[in-house]
Amino acid sequence: MTASVHRHAIPEGPDAEQFAERLGTRVARRIDSLEESAGMIDFAFNSSLLALRARCVIDPRAAAVETWEATVNAMQVGSALFAVTGVSEGTVECRINRKLRTLPAVGLLPTADAGNWLTAFWLAVICRDQTRMTQLCEIPLDRLRSPEGQYDEYVYHWVDVLQTYWLQRPGLVDKLIATIEASNPEVVQVAPRDLLQGVLYPPINLFYHFVRKDEAGFSPALADALKLHKAYWTLNEDRKADIDGTIALGPLAIACLAHDGEIPIEVESDYLPKHLLTRGWLGKFPT
Repeated sequence: MTASVHRHAIPEGPDAEQFAERLGTRVARRIDSLEESAGMIDFAFNSSLLALRARCVIDPRAAAVETWEATVNAMQVGSALFAVTGVSEGTVECRINRKLRTLPAVGLLPTADAGNWLTAFWLAVICRDQTRMTQLCEIPLDRLRSPEGQYDEYVYHWVDVLQTYWLQRPGLVDKLIATIEASNPEVVQVAPRDLLQGVLYPPINLFYHFVRKDEAGFSPALADALKLHKAYWTLNEDRKADIDGTIALGPLAIACLAHDGEIPIEVESDYLPKHLLTRGWLGKFPT
């Protein structure tokens, strides 16, 4: 039986569609400006994510081509963030918004860190862009460490797990166990407990079921992840109104891996836009 997890009501307002269109126009302008200077690419990435979520407010199944374009743009800018910060001289060629662009190198930016790496990787998984997944997984873990101690140690274990899985390196099981142990609420010191339990940990648990090929356990774990996501984003009025709760990006990415691995997905939810999960737009235009 397919379980349903209803997305909480997100205030759309009378001009939700116009808002999404304005964001899309703003993102396009910021992408164009990157060819002159890529120093603000992290802001372009944040804008592209906001545009994606705005599209999912008005198009929860991702049935419109504009939503797929917003997803691809966010993925491309996220990957470009790590490409231009990986070198300090010369230029880097990146395809963004249907165009191959030559972006100037930026060198290290503090925002090219493990948190944004996870977001960029989730987007590459959702878009099924294996080349970008590989490029992201080849980034040395030390380069993703935040000098300000912004993240708990389990985050770096988690990145290591994903890189190990995708690049088929040895030690996946031991690294996953270390990640689970390091993400225990009694050990974590930086992330607030409700954020950890509602948003940050569920993708790790889902991945555990995925790599074990646990067909019986995956969908219940996915439903639980979405319920926790919903509980976190409906705790108070400010969170209910926050567009960041529109989609469950991490669980969606793991569900995409499971879907492509032929694990049945017996959960329906607008937190998991259907046509992103089932790769309905794949191949419609170059990514």
